[in-house]
Parts: sequence; C-alpha cells; structure tokens
Amino acid sequence: MTRIERPQQPKIVVTRRLPAPIEARMTELFDTTLNPGDTQMGRSDLIRAVAECDVLVPTLTDAIDAEVINAAGPRLKLIANFGNGIDHIDLKAARARGIIVTNTPGVLTEDAADMAMALLLSVPRRLAEGERLVRSDRWTGWTPTGMLGRRINGKTLGIVGMGRIGQAIALRARGFGLSIIYHNRRRLPDVVERAVGARWHAELDEMLAEADFVSINCPHNAETTKLIDARRIALMRPDAALINIARGEIVDEAALIDALESGRIGGAGLDVFTNEPGISPRLRALDNVVLLPHMASATIEAREDTGNKVIANIRMWADGHRPPDQVLEGWA
Repeated sequence: MTRIERPQQPKIVVTRRLPAPIEARMTELFDTTLNPGDTQMGRSDLIRAVAECDVLVPTLTDAIDAEVINAAGPRLKLIANFGNGIDHIDLKAARARGIIVTNTPGVLTEDAADMAMALLLSVPRRLAEGERLVRSDRWTGWTPTGMLGRRINGKTLGIVGMGRIGQAIALRARGFGLSIIYHNRRRLPDVVERAVGARWHAELDEMLAEADFVSINCPHNAETTKLIDARRIALMRPDAALINIARGEIVDEAALIDALESGRIGGAGLDVFTNEPGISPRLRALDNVVLLPHMASATIEAREDTGNKVIANIRMWADGHRPPDQVLEGWA
C-alpha cells in the first residue's frame, strides 16, 4: 500500500485500484492510502484499515460485515462505497456504530442498460456461439439453416426491478419492437409507465409465464436472494431467455444450470455469478449461454463518474454536511 500524507485532512483508505484521475484527486484532497497493486484486501487488512481511518472506500469485492465494522476505531465515521450496490455492507451494524454509508446511484444506468440490451440480442441470435465457430475455423460457409436464432421484434420482455436501470432498458427495448412488462415491489406512477411503455404485473409468477425474455435488475438483499428459483424458472416459457446484470445471488444458479442443460428454457446471458470470480464448469460448457466477467458498468466514463461521486460524498461529510448519497433506513 502507498500512503500520501495530507495533514489535517480526513484519513482515507481505498481498498482497490481506481482510475488514475480519481486517485490523483483523492490524494490532493485527503490523507489517502491507495492500493496500487489492486489485490483484494484480506480480512486482516480490512480490520486494520477500519481501525485507523476516518473514511473507508470499499468496492463490491470487500465484505464489510459486522465483524469488520465492529473492529472499527472511533475515527471511522464514513463508508463511502465505490458503486451503487451495497449488499456487501452490513448497514445495520454500521448504523449501530453511528457510521454513515454512502453509495453512487445513477452513474451506471446507461452503461448497464446498454449491456443488458447487448445480452438480450446476443442470446437469441447466438452471437457468442457464432463467434466461437468462426474462431475455431470450423465454419464451412453460409447455409439456409445455419446458426438459426430467434427474432426479438414482436416479443415480450419482462423486467424484474423497474428502477433507473430497468426503465433505461425498457426505453431501449421499445426501439427493438419489444413489448414491456415488469414486476416491482411498488407500481410505477402512470406517467412513468406511459413514458417507458411498460405494463405492471403485481405477481412475479404471472410475469415470468408471459415473458419471452426476462431481465433481472432488482437489488440483492435478503428478500431477493434466489428470487428466481427452480419453481419460478419452471414457469418460464420453453424458449425464454434469462438476462442477469444485477447480482448472481438473485438467481438459483444450480437450478438455472439444470434448466439450461435440459432445454427447459432457451438460454441465458449472465454478467454476474453466485461465486465470482468462480464460474461453474457446467455453465462454461453450455452453448446456449453468454458469459461475461461482471462488466456491465465497465466503461471509463462510469468508473470516473463513480469516483467523482465518492469524492463528493467525502467532501460534503468532511465539511460537516450530510452526504448527498447517504444510504437511508429502508434502502433496498
């Protein structure tokens, strides 16, 4: 770890390598300890960090659980998460210690929606399979029946979780001629439904049975862990495709693999997995799956925007104000 001293400034520990402009700005503003090697912190390193800093800047690869939080010294008052999802942080333990938690909402919306659409196109049109065929030098040329996929125009997309990203996906999908249905904990206002052209399903089971494609876009929490389980996968159409750019834990991965292997559903496009970075060999062996390395938000713009939000949250807190992206009670 490399430490840059800035006396009389909040002491910041950053757990992973961030874009160079963000690291440079942090070292200008704060007494910052960086992680130039970009290796994931072990538990002992995390515990050591929270014992001596004012602000911890973790990422989704860091398990900031009750044990880590309870090891924090009296200086730690802010956990400024680099990213929107905070399922890796024990919010209850943080609140009990009077530690503010912030995240970075909104900066990933467009990039994540683009990736969901990329997967939505790739799975039914067998793009990954076709690319592998060409690279393997096994392609023998065009034929009328070669590499037949499925048209998406005129089909129905079901969206699980209609927040910013879900709405952005809906707007894109309408341009491809898809009908949009969605399931959300709360129904959207009429004006929003009209704007994105979506129809609400109060029951998730009914929505899954109607959709040709299902996109997972809800937060991961206790209620959504294995939300898409074997029973619900069995409700999907035989040629349906599941797209997941949210969190791997929302889908019962073993049940999904069983359904894909047996042909119970048509395919899947997965950017997230239950045991990242470990990927089941059974998944890797399937042709009807597109697998990506958790890269839905991996654009230069998104990473720098995320870092700038982290800095803004820290500066507001350091100036004695409530951070703009403080995670409040009941966040999900």
